[in-house]
Amino acid sequence: MNCKLMTTALGLFVFVAASPSSAQLHAAKEGPVAYGHHHINATSIAEHKKFFVDTLGGVPITIAGREIVKFPNVLVFIREQAPKGGTRGTSVNHLGFSVPDIRQTVNKLKANGYKMVTREEAPSAWEVKDDVGTQPGRAIAFVIGPDDLKVEIVENKEQKTPITLHHVHFFGPQNDDMHAWYIKVFGAKAAAPGGTFPSATLPGVALNFSPSPTPVVGIQGRVVDHIGFEIDNLPAFLKKVEAMGIKPVNVRDVPELNVSIGFITDPWGTFIELTEGLDKIQ
Repeated sequence: MNCKLMTTALGLFVFVAASPSSAQLHAAKEGPVAYGHHHINATSIAEHKKFFVDTLGGVPITIAGREIVKFPNVLVFIREQAPKGGTRGTSVNHLGFSVPDIRQTVNKLKANGYKMVTREEAPSAWEVKDDVGTQPGRAIAFVIGPDDLKVEIVENKEQKTPITLHHVHFFGPQNDDMHAWYIKVFGAKAAAPGGTFPSATLPGVALNFSPSPTPVVGIQGRVVDHIGFEIDNLPAFLKKVEAMGIKPVNVRDVPELNVSIGFITDPWGTFIELTEGLDKIQ
């Protein structure tokens, strides 16, 4: 069953996800570019697995010595390497997941000792009570995970899976330019105008772009070291971006994972891995 992405009149992206038994990148079937993975630099792999597996409910696997946590439509690669800092203040301010029952998830996050920061991080228009932000028909929460990793939880009562990828949220003074760049380079589909911030979608993920009153820094070396997109026909895509003036680096095959990869960096310092074959990981 594929994952469908719909937009409400209020601009909230809502996912109707695949069956709970599927944790692969099933949305990759829906287009030539889909979201693939988050790559985490971790002071402690065990602490990040407590967050992503024990608390959020991801499924851990190890392939060729790599620690991976599977969620519907995203793989979280965790590398033991002390990060230079958290996500706030970078071009990728936070990562987003959706759940069918936000109160249940927030209670579990708090029980496991994670700091809820919904009141500090939610937009001013949201009413915040007991660490959940609400507007009519909508609910969100923000939590700080290990190594100052900021994560947003979005409630989708229609969702059939316990948790799935929801969005990647970019911040920057030039957020409109960021929005346009991801549409041009990756073919993301722009959301209807009039939302709180510009947004676009690719199979399985929303890409959100908020204005930042202060400059942001790139993500390489931080807790989210890079984000990743799964590409059909990676060699052709690399030629396309090079023709745009974007220089791919470290292009190579990774035989132990049976994938091909390359890296680019967006104009605001977001380090991006391009993969082909990651959608075969079960």
